Amino acid sequence: MTNPILVEVTRGEIVESVHRGAVAIVDANGHVRAALGDIDATVYPRSSLKPIQALPLVESGAADRLGLSEQHIALACASHSGEAMHTRLVAEWLDRLGLTEADLACGPHPPRHEPTWRGMLSRGENPTRIHNNCSGKHAGFLTVARHWEVATAGYETVEHPVQQAVAEALRALSDCQQLTWGVDGCAAPNFALPLERFARALARMAASDKLAPSRSDAARRIVAAMMDHPELMSGTGRVCAQLIRSCSGKAVVKTGAEGVYAGIVPPLGLGVAIKIDDGAGRAAEIAIAWVLHALRVLDDLRLLSQPVVDTRGATVGERRPATALTTLVLR
Repeated sequence: MTNPILVEVTRGEIVESVHRGAVAIVDANGHVRAALGDIDATVYPRSSLKPIQALPLVESGAADRLGLSEQHIALACASHSGEAMHTRLVAEWLDRLGLTEADLACGPHPPRHEPTWRGMLSRGENPTRIHNNCSGKHAGFLTVARHWEVATAGYETVEHPVQQAVAEALRALSDCQQLTWGVDGCAAPNFALPLERFARALARMAASDKLAPSRSDAARRIVAAMMDHPELMSGTGRVCAQLIRSCSGKAVVKTGAEGVYAGIVPPLGLGVAIKIDDGAGRAAEIAIAWVLHALRVLDDLRLLSQPVVDTRGATVGERRPATALTTLVLR
């Protein structure tokens, strides 16, 4: 199947580029409520998997045993920008565990937040593993390992009990027993599954009252933490945070690399999964905004398109939803 064009990029009056992709909107019973493109294709959720990767942290009792706050839980779901609000909390978290930055399996990279990175350069500071956008997720993994009294070394390997717990949670939520996997950019496993099954898993996070009590409570707490602390699980000015704030408690979203976006919509009990064929995040942002608008949970309609600007900051075009998206109908 050739996926439909979901997003157009214009310059002047001409459509200069297009982005194809697929959208799955599914309820907790596994019913597909709306779809575009090949939703049976297997995809890596990448960082949009993080709310599910955080389930063992909360469900096992590890978070409560260590006295973690809602902010820590939000950070466990984060692809953060490496700002002080992120790095200080990760450093404090590791200290509680009696661990250091060297115990994180993820590698260092510069902060995404430009003022933070410029400040570090001016002081001659190098980025550390704590600046990795996934350091909160990794701190969560280490917390579960400590709680279960299993080895922290090798926690990022697919055979480790922490990663097996993530896989078990994803299988149960998605009804997908055969998970393939690859290594994510942060060195942890990322489990691949059909786009529709990923949306199903997200729907069950949304309709958490239908889950077993311990998992229901964990899912509810994770979604609430993301809603209440969108900048902690993304960063200042990030689209992820803007979308969550614009949904005013009606939905949370999570971006992932290679053009993936996930949505959890508790009032409707729906999960949303989007994959852009060419991996363009700029297209995934427009697609998820339009889907949230179609579900009537997005307040700020300015997020439905974004300007294309020149080097002087003048608007010369736009990123906008294509016809396939604007005619999406919920069954």
